[in-house]
Amino acid sequence: MSGTAVRAHPRAGTNGGEPARAADVFVAFGITGDLAKVMTFRSLYRLERRGLLTCPIVGVAVQDWSADDLREHARDAIVDGGEPLDPEVFDRFAARMSYLAGDFGDPATFERLAVALKDARNPVFYLEIPPFLFATVVKGLAGVGLLENARVVVEKPFGHDLESARALAEEMHAYLDESQLYRIDHFLGKMGLAEILYLRFANAMLEPVWNRHYVSSVQITMAESFGVADRGHFYDPVGALRDVVVNHLMQVVGATAMEAPSGRDTEALKDGTAALFRAMPEADPAHYVRGQHEGYRDVDGVAEASTTETYAALRLDVENWRWSGVPFFIRTGKKLATTQTELRLVFKQPPKLGFAMYEDLPEPNQVVVKLDPSTGIRLVMEARRADSATAAPVNLDLEFSAQGGEGATPYEVLLHAALVGDSTRFTRQDGIEETWRVMHPLLDAPPPVHPYAQGSWGPEAADELLRGHGRWHGPWVTP
Repeated sequence: MSGTAVRAHPRAGTNGGEPARAADVFVAFGITGDLAKVMTFRSLYRLERRGLLTCPIVGVAVQDWSADDLREHARDAIVDGGEPLDPEVFDRFAARMSYLAGDFGDPATFERLAVALKDARNPVFYLEIPPFLFATVVKGLAGVGLLENARVVVEKPFGHDLESARALAEEMHAYLDESQLYRIDHFLGKMGLAEILYLRFANAMLEPVWNRHYVSSVQITMAESFGVADRGHFYDPVGALRDVVVNHLMQVVGATAMEAPSGRDTEALKDGTAALFRAMPEADPAHYVRGQHEGYRDVDGVAEASTTETYAALRLDVENWRWSGVPFFIRTGKKLATTQTELRLVFKQPPKLGFAMYEDLPEPNQVVVKLDPSTGIRLVMEARRADSATAAPVNLDLEFSAQGGEGATPYEVLLHAALVGDSTRFTRQDGIEETWRVMHPLLDAPPPVHPYAQGSWGPEAADELLRGHGRWHGPWVTP
């Protein structure tokens, strides 16, 4: 069902109908940091191995390194990330690298960068740095004339509420057009999100029932069996709602509920997502449950009396013709019973006909799209089984890897898309603002946190969210 490698879509590199030019240099600010160590080097190396990396790589950071220091750091990061190292591939990759040391607040840093990039016509600048530094770097690039044909890739978070998201965008738009901004959310690089759209709109057997006439509720689960580890200082001021709901899981809602794009360019897809978010009323704090797992306050970097949620469950609604009356239930949490992210459509119950060979209502039909850590689809149906005197549920399962092989990693997908100028998988400012608007009441009036045991499914109060709409299902975990 899905391809196995990163490759250009037939219309990749188009934005609003205009062809985009492939990057002739990739400049990474903050290349000595943790994100580069964990994600960037490994992803670029995999692109090199696939023959999809075609330009030089320039690293910029404050550390007083040489190019050889950077190459050695890259080698260690790739090996530590579990990637098999092919010496020939790595030699090609290392030959692309150079390094420029400098303070981001010093104009001389950008003057030296402009000299190094004097022959570049279509640079891609990747800002894997904290958001408070975005404007500093963009202003420095603008000051030496490097932004005219550039694309600028920035990392989330895109603000911590609606006001800060708007302020951040205003700072960036002083120097950049919105079409030049590529906002990375690694979740949008996962194969499963694209699969939701293909499953919906490329299959005539699914699209007609993907609406309020047949669907009883939509459930989205992002369960993690691990905790915040050594990220307590980062996580505690943020919490589950800001960390994954307002970005990752709202993007799943968008792919699940949007209308079919009205055109083939990337803006049509973003228009559809933004229109869906605009159709969503603000979330109701009365339909929001917060939890905190036992032992969280003992984590380094977490406040002694922290009320930060490590678990969030909420109900969202969509007031349009397709979805009115269908609740969207979202839950996510740390230290839960398993690690799994999925989308689940729960269908309405069929009428109890005379021939039906069951006494109680059957399990509702379900379509399950597994998004992480592996991807797949499950259909839950009722059928006559030899091991049961009555009808019983059967699962029709497919792991996409069984028919498509290994998929590309999310950052591999996203960095390649930025390099070729395909903005399909990157969020637009109006969509970001709408998601913050929807979540704003939950941030303004958060309910108290409920404690929950590690290895459980979160606080029991979350079950009450579904009163009148069945129960939480799943998640589907492959043994």
